[in-house]
Amino acid sequence: MPTGAVIEFRNVSKRFGGVTAVNDLSFTVEPGRVTGFLGPNGAGKTTSLRILLGLVGASSGTATFGGVRYRDLPQPLETVGAALEAASFHPGRTARDHLGVYVIAAGLPRFRVMEALTQVGLAAHAGQRVGGYSLGMRQRLGLAYALLGDPGVLVLDEPINGLDPEGIRWIRGFLRDMAAEGRTVLVSSHLLSEVQQSVDDVVIIARGELVHRGPLSSLDTDAAPQTIVDSPDRDALAAALTAAGIGFSIGRTGLLAATPDPALLGHLAFTAGVELSVLHRQKAGLEDSFLALVGGGHSL
Repeated sequence: MPTGAVIEFRNVSKRFGGVTAVNDLSFTVEPGRVTGFLGPNGAGKTTSLRILLGLVGASSGTATFGGVRYRDLPQPLETVGAALEAASFHPGRTARDHLGVYVIAAGLPRFRVMEALTQVGLAAHAGQRVGGYSLGMRQRLGLAYALLGDPGVLVLDEPINGLDPEGIRWIRGFLRDMAAEGRTVLVSSHLLSEVQQSVDDVVIIARGELVHRGPLSSLDTDAAPQTIVDSPDRDALAAALTAAGIGFSIGRTGLLAATPDPALLGHLAFTAGVELSVLHRQKAGLEDSFLALVGGGHSL
């Protein structure tokens, strides 16, 4: 059974000219658990993963597997399996031939090709040209590449992106199974809703900096109570909230006001002459907490 290694980011920063893509990032990922690496597009997730995999050099700090940098691993494919979002395949090659190139280059036994394809449900399509694959099949082929060395660590960049509901359900089970085998699983996404049914822990970054880390349940624990309020004249309501210094964002059913006191908002609306259509206290859900952390609320 594969043994996972601890992934550790220690004070990692990356600058591209005058732009800081990642700033002093520190966190660990433990074996036997699925860790979601979350943040909006442009938050620095892919840059961080490319630093971890030795594809981009850090400006400062270290990213390691069990204390060893990727480039110093004696057998990298047997330690770390990675599938980046930008994975590409030659459309004229079969899946079997595509993976065969890598097992030869890595000195792995040839039978690992069919074992990996079987693990991801592509054994029946091993002889099919990749150009005829659906997006979901291509995602599975990328996972098969990551599994070639039967590694203890999996690093997956946006593996759910673009999948249909059946593919999403399959990959959620796949991630859980990999962690149950003792592997370390780090999976990135820009949407918490895509991975919340699969992950044990979350690491959230925004603008290249760490904003939250902990078990998934900690998002709900950290969520501050809010009040949902709305009006037929939402602009007038927004102006009243702004004048009173009460922050808010747009939710699915109204404005999410940063106060746990509906009575306060009711009185505010009354004195401002604003008719209310919705007014009730609500503890923020996981997705609302995530959006608040990454600054995803849209202010008027």
